[in-house]
Amino acid sequence: MRVIGGRFAGRSLVSPSGRVRPTAEALREVWMSLLQDRLEKARVVDLFAGTGALGIEAISRGAKYCDFVENNPAAIHALKANVAAFRLGKRARIYDRDAIPFVERIIEVRYDIALADPPYGSRKLDRIIQRWLEVPFATHLAVEHAHDYALPMRGESRRLGDSAVTVFSIDPKTGRYGRIPNHVWRE
Repeated sequence: MRVIGGRFAGRSLVSPSGRVRPTAEALREVWMSLLQDRLEKARVVDLFAGTGALGIEAISRGAKYCDFVENNPAAIHALKANVAAFRLGKRARIYDRDAIPFVERIIEVRYDIALADPPYGSRKLDRIIQRWLEVPFATHLAVEHAHDYALPMRGESRRLGDSAVTVFSIDPKTGRYGRIPNHVWRE
């Protein structure tokens, strides 16, 4: 597994064995293509961070910093190794916590972009989206999900195989949810 674009392109990422499902390179490219115009100097949070591949990819492509939230011990070990290997220093903070209580403590827009890739088949994605609808903790919420997953609202989506990435947005000045058409891209 490696970083696919930006300043760190081609560099390898540490990946743990076991129950961690790292985001495939092709799917990370889908994430970044949807977010590319929003990444420059962005404040990012990578929920369910795993190895940190998504957050590191965002920093590689211009994000200012990333907070990584993960609570699986094997993933935390790989995440810390990756943050150290890329010498992210003050550009990265690691929170050894469950993502749901983490976002439930946020009471205002804290991030420009929130990345959420919870385990497929869990209800964690519903809980993250519901919290974002109650208290938009990021201007843009990007989520990975099964392509046939019933989302509660429309966003900008792209599909790759059985997976899809959808970005929901709010207007930071008004707090209103963006009326983004649901574009579907297939490969």
